[in-house]
Amino acid sequence: MLVLRSLFYILLKFPVRLLVRCKVIPDKLQESIVTDDKQPTFYVVRHQSASDLLALQAVCKKMNLPDPLSKVTVGDEAFPRIFCLEKPTSLFSRRKGRKTVAIEQGLAVLEQHKKYNDIDAQLIPVNLTWGRAPTKEKNNANVGTILADQESPTWLRKFFIVLFLGRNTLMRFSEPLSFRYMADKHGSDLAGAQKVMRVARFHFHRQTIAATGPRLMHRQQMFTALLANPSIKRLLADEAKSKGISPEKVKKQALAIMDEIAGDYRDSMVRVGERILHRLWKRLYSGLKINNADVLRKVAEDGHEIIYVPCHRSHMDYLLLTYVIYHQGLVTPRIAAGINLSFWPAGPIFRKAGAFFIRRTFKGNRLYSTIFREYLGLLFERGYSVKYYTEGGRSRTGRLLPPKTGMLAMTIQSLLRGIDRPLTLVPVYIGYEHVMEVGTYRKELSGSQKKNESILGVFKAIKNLRNYGNGYINFGEPININQFLNCNVPNWKQDIDPIDPQKPTWLTPNVNKLADQVMTSVNEAAALNAVALIALILHASENKALPQAELEAELDFFLMIQRQAPYSKQLTVPEESGKELLAHVIALKKVTVDSDSFGTFISLSHSAALEMRYYRNNILHTYVVPALVCRILSRNAKVAEIDLVTQVQRIVALLKNDLFLWQNADDIETQVKQVTAALADHDYAKISKAGFWSITDNMQRKANIRSMGECIDETMQRIAIISSLVSRLAPVGKGALEEKVVAIAKRLSVLNNIDAPEFIDKKAQAGLINTMKEHAYIGVDEQGLYVANSTLANVKDVVTNLVDIEVLQSIAR
Repeated sequence: MLVLRSLFYILLKFPVRLLVRCKVIPDKLQESIVTDDKQPTFYVVRHQSASDLLALQAVCKKMNLPDPLSKVTVGDEAFPRIFCLEKPTSLFSRRKGRKTVAIEQGLAVLEQHKKYNDIDAQLIPVNLTWGRAPTKEKNNANVGTILADQESPTWLRKFFIVLFLGRNTLMRFSEPLSFRYMADKHGSDLAGAQKVMRVARFHFHRQTIAATGPRLMHRQQMFTALLANPSIKRLLADEAKSKGISPEKVKKQALAIMDEIAGDYRDSMVRVGERILHRLWKRLYSGLKINNADVLRKVAEDGHEIIYVPCHRSHMDYLLLTYVIYHQGLVTPRIAAGINLSFWPAGPIFRKAGAFFIRRTFKGNRLYSTIFREYLGLLFERGYSVKYYTEGGRSRTGRLLPPKTGMLAMTIQSLLRGIDRPLTLVPVYIGYEHVMEVGTYRKELSGSQKKNESILGVFKAIKNLRNYGNGYINFGEPININQFLNCNVPNWKQDIDPIDPQKPTWLTPNVNKLADQVMTSVNEAAALNAVALIALILHASENKALPQAELEAELDFFLMIQRQAPYSKQLTVPEESGKELLAHVIALKKVTVDSDSFGTFISLSHSAALEMRYYRNNILHTYVVPALVCRILSRNAKVAEIDLVTQVQRIVALLKNDLFLWQNADDIETQVKQVTAALADHDYAKISKAGFWSITDNMQRKANIRSMGECIDETMQRIAIISSLVSRLAPVGKGALEEKVVAIAKRLSVLNNIDAPEFIDKKAQAGLINTMKEHAYIGVDEQGLYVANSTLANVKDVVTNLVDIEVLQSIAR
């Protein structure tokens, strides 16, 4: 019998090798697996299938892992290396999931662990998903759907699965499970063996759902479900009555809105899109850097409803993030896209890839807002992952925009329907070394009218495609909305109403708090890159130019600071040296390279400086604390550590809302001490026995510290303008103060050659004024006018010391 089976496997090897292409997740599994005599390796798979085992054998060979079809010795007994949970359904039987000898094998292995205490066998779960198509509602099934339903297929059905879906196979390896742990924790008896296999079976089910998604609902079925929704039914009746029109006409209007909003997800479109994008990314990017994806997969496997909340830099975000999610072995989300992208032919393509469309504003249209809210709730109720941009639109400056809270509010309202699974937000930082719309952004910020997207614009964009350097996708720490509400609104579950949830009084303030937490988490997951770092350094230098050797040294200094005193745990820092990063940016033609008799120097032309400011703003927030430390040290002969920490804390507290920084005083103190320790380790600064910090006498090191301190110069000028004006003009009205601040900012931008839209932006200035008011530096008198509180002097003294005297004189004049 064994000889026949071996011969059968040999005969099948060639067709399986020809027909099967596996995407392996994760692709660096071998780093977490130890293979030695004391830790023998086993695999557990879902089905006892020759095609599954041969596909696994081929992948293990490529990854230098033990052969799953071989035997392994544990203690004094030899065992098959593979555990199969179910046998295929018999061709002429309806019995599914027939049992195998997996439990008996597991029991025997556990008994060996009871005999020999020095053995710790590891069991690696391997889940094979043939094709990525979700199952569909019964009345909407087709041949592809039937193939995708892989519950214990017969050998004949498996033949067609391999034939049609083999080249789109996902093989997911999970972290090894310790038999030693199971034996010690749960015993080495039959119950322990059953628990191991039960856990594996449930684990595979969760992974399959995470990869293919829940049962797919057709578009028309969604419309039917929405029309049956109690809130929509009641609203349609009210609309007909209040406007004096027939119910049929109101229903027709509702269907038109649903048709405008709803997506039309097709797995076939996602597969075609993946192949096109795979080729496109190879042409556009040197590489895609993806970080913290393990956390994302864990959240999906734990059964959470995932809501992706990325920053929004470019239209490329829609494609890039969806592509990355697909390649992480997860089902692609339903994407909230602006109605401006619904033009032909992009609109129908995006709909079939999972996009649904949203208008810029809902104001004055109760019917639209209700239908959209209930559509979003239906997506959550059915278990579909969703992606939306809390900024509402693309950032034109490179900094995060203030969050729009509408989608977050509707998300929490959906939770109040009593959804039985946790809703989890996954912040995503998307970074580029080149944003293809950056030239357009510059024109729009200069006053040009924004052009509507069109097919002609798509063709122009395709024509201008070139090497864009690297792309970065960093997944931040997930935010469980259920836990957030438990902490901030302990009695929130009392407002759950499955039929018609109302808007509770606690909703708005907590949505605002959650929105700020999301934006802060996005910034914590930032990715430093060569272009952004060089943009930051050159904009901090005089005339935006530096000798090549000095620029390389500055890069090494900036990198050292973030490696030893990182902004956050999620921040990613390039591994390359400053010299390697500069060579990469020169190859991308982002800077001008010139030479004279003294050597080579790097500079930015006027247009390049405008463009590079965008990338500088992507990462400016990560250097706020180091820049403040360096600025304070360079402006003082010596400073006590406690004073250094206090001054940084005061300034960071003012910039928290402006740059979406964390505001925990203890965290700021920790990073300040990390920065000063790094400066001391590399002989940039020293601390006296009395506890005073000062800069060392090395001229090059002084230049490095001055350069980093200059990164925060424009921000200090903005605070100086506000504090000075409030002190001199108070009492002053809110509007008058904002106008004066903007007027002086515009004047300074001309005098100091600051070509930065955010420096003179009225909303940004108003936000900073409001923050100073929140921190009680600015007060309000009985007439509602702004006045200077006594505490304003504390900030004014710090800022005055950190701003150049010429700037202070300009403000005073």
